[in-house]
Amino acid sequence: MNVLIVFAHPELCSFNGALKVRAVEVLKRAGHEVVVSDLYRLGWKATVDADDFPGVWTDPDFLDVAVEQERVSAARETPPDILAEQEKVARCDLLILHFPLWWSGMPAILKGWIDRTMARGFAYGEGRAYDTGPLKGRRALVCTTTGTPTGLYDPHSTDDDLDRVLWPIHHGILRCLGFDVLPPFVARAPGEASAKQREEYLTEYAERLLAVTR
Repeated sequence: MNVLIVFAHPELCSFNGALKVRAVEVLKRAGHEVVVSDLYRLGWKATVDADDFPGVWTDPDFLDVAVEQERVSAARETPPDILAEQEKVARCDLLILHFPLWWSGMPAILKGWIDRTMARGFAYGEGRAYDTGPLKGRRALVCTTTGTPTGLYDPHSTDDDLDRVLWPIHHGILRCLGFDVLPPFVARAPGEASAKQREEYLTEYAERLLAVTR
């Protein structure tokens, strides 16, 4: 199986980083091909802008992002950094998004990876979404860590439950693109956890990955 891990944490020694390391070790040991896109170390440009659209725009006086994404895709003028990520996505059977939960969402650099990589003409298009999405047949898994107390994302706490928090990612992005979305793996407040609890998280994550790639 080909696995693409998109890692979006500025600190390699974070617990999120430890989960990513464990994932790579376990999956490779099981015989899978693993590719990691470490966005911070790549220096990934998070913003969609005019530089993403070389050549002559469809309307020279107005940047229509969706139209230009389709144009550069059809003309094979997609910038090299975007094209490299799209090729990784196209090859993968399983996409894992690894990120800390910040302000009930993903870090800006990962949202920027979605914005630029999952472009119209490559990942979706007119009549090509959900069950007809170009990426149908692939699976996707979110692995996230929270920095808040364990109870903060419980259904009856001050914040919404995690399923609702992750719904825009699961449904609005991944499912929309055609992925079969797996239940997330969440390590709650690992910074407040004991060494034993952190090791249990790592073991549970390894077991989850082996189960979904079996």
